Amino acid sequence: MAQISTQQFLEIEEIKEGMMVLKNKSMRGVIMVSSQNFALKSEEEQNATIFQFQNFLNSLDFPIEIVVQSRKLNITGYLDKLKELETKQENELLKTQIAEYQNFIKQLIAGSSIMSKSFYVVVPFALIGLPGAKAGLTEEQFQRSKSQLYQRMEFVALGLKRCGLQCVPLNTTELIELFWSLYHPEEAEGGYYPDIPPELIK
Repeated sequence: MAQISTQQFLEIEEIKEGMMVLKNKSMRGVIMVSSQNFALKSEEEQNATIFQFQNFLNSLDFPIEIVVQSRKLNITGYLDKLKELETKQENELLKTQIAEYQNFIKQLIAGSSIMSKSFYVVVPFALIGLPGAKAGLTEEQFQRSKSQLYQRMEFVALGLKRCGLQCVPLNTTELIELFWSLYHPEEAEGGYYPDIPPELIK
């Protein structure tokens, strides 16, 4: 029986110059967005943030997708660093305090998981009137799509910055690592990411 690759089920044809090219020739850009502690804001600040976000949504004339990724936070490396500090520490009092702090952290996470959340906005673009052939985008079509998509991403980033959020577009390497982590969550949570061959980074 022939092996089935995960890639056969993905709609992504390739990731190039920080853009995802789908099999239907449309493209996607991904922006990583910061979070903010809404509950700590005053009522006036909360209302201002909601108003700005409403304005942002109403200003869009294209769809966007908001993705929230939850992942177990792996702190093994942090505990290893503390253990190393404890071993090297010559002051007995500090050595004892570091050991106690390690035990506190271990008890804190025992039986529960510390989760980290990442927020992304996916922005689409597709050239109108492209033929339905299976061949990929020509270089000219790709560059035209990339230029239009980048303008949309800048527009989205500007709207979100007005809401008090920081925005960073993902590059090719970051997109590959993001999708790899989605399909290999246990390895990603453990801090492992594969080496990406240079030929895949365009």
